[in-house]
Amino acid sequence: MLTDVAARKAEKREKAYKLYDAGGLHLVVAASGGKLWRMKYQFGGKEKLLSFGPYPEVTLAAAREARDEARTQLRAGKDPSIAKKIRKLEAVSGDGSFETIAREWYALNKEHWVARHASDVIESLEAEIFPILGGSPIKDISAADVLACLRPIEKRGAKETARRIRQRMSAVFVYAVASGRADNDPAAMVKKAMAPMKKGKQPAITDLDKAREMLAKAESETAHPVTKLALRILALTAVRPGTLAATPWAEWPAGSNLWQIPAERMKLRLQHKDDEARDHFVPLSRQTIEAIDALRTISGRGPLAFPNTRHAHKPMSENAIGYLLHRAGYHSKHVPHGWRATFSSVMNERFRPDKPVIDLMLAHAPKDKVEGAYNRALHLERRKELAQIWADLILEGARPAAELLVGPRR
Repeated sequence: MLTDVAARKAEKREKAYKLYDAGGLHLVVAASGGKLWRMKYQFGGKEKLLSFGPYPEVTLAAAREARDEARTQLRAGKDPSIAKKIRKLEAVSGDGSFETIAREWYALNKEHWVARHASDVIESLEAEIFPILGGSPIKDISAADVLACLRPIEKRGAKETARRIRQRMSAVFVYAVASGRADNDPAAMVKKAMAPMKKGKQPAITDLDKAREMLAKAESETAHPVTKLALRILALTAVRPGTLAATPWAEWPAGSNLWQIPAERMKLRLQHKDDEARDHFVPLSRQTIEAIDALRTISGRGPLAFPNTRHAHKPMSENAIGYLLHRAGYHSKHVPHGWRATFSSVMNERFRPDKPVIDLMLAHAPKDKVEGAYNRALHLERRKELAQIWADLILEGARPAAELLVGPRR
């Protein structure tokens, strides 16, 4: 057996050599004079090496303790090398808490998402999950714990949000399992225990007079001017709320009456599934330009048209528009996405021959690829005409956009 004296007095040679202890433990003396503890063992029919660190920083006694621990792992059917890697991961992830591992997972994946989706992912976890389970060791979290976080979200009527958050939690647990820091995915277990969703279209007011009334009521509520202007521009353009919320000022250059939305912003993933996907063009009516100009006086110095009130480098939450509609009395009657249905219903009723053009304005993909290619190349002038007609209809009797910069009208 090796002694501490022998280890200390071992001198470098022209080639590296080994001083053996017992149980596979040995000290490698490098040609440079450095000394490293290693253990030779077999696992799965293969010979492997495990390092314990340099001598004399790691003493002979400490190396033997590490060897004994590795042999205990081998008797339990575990590979000591894998166990060592897991310990390193846990060290990187601090206490192995849900929040720490979730942030690690987020950092790994955020580069594959557009900014709006990435922001929504981390903000939803920060708001709904981290305050409750963030500090809990991920191995100790049960399905009941996960469900306890999701139930309050469901009870306030945000069932779809609860389902998205469950999916994100599940992805974190799967990541933890794959990296050896969790044994199962409790978020997957609660999927069928969640409140059922009512199938069907999202609530929307499709009567023109009622839609005008709704917009006027919402704009009379006490709210941040950016939120009010976002609601108006959403109603005028009928784009998807998430697309609008993440709009950079670069897409709205002063003097332009055409909004060009890059293809990758029309989807959550950076890689678009459709190789033929192209930018979406939104004609801007006179009233839309007025609203954008009013907005520019508030947020025009920053990169985002609709910045988050607390974090200017992040886009506003599209939920802000929904909350404004709720306060105006339209909970479960009309959602931000419902403006697309309002626009479609009103304009198709008045201009039936223009249905293909209206669908194009909503960025609805035609089932016929030949028709899709044809529509991309035509109809821009008609789309501009319809956008102005719609703006005149929905804002009939409405106050100027500049008035939205001040308090509510009494």
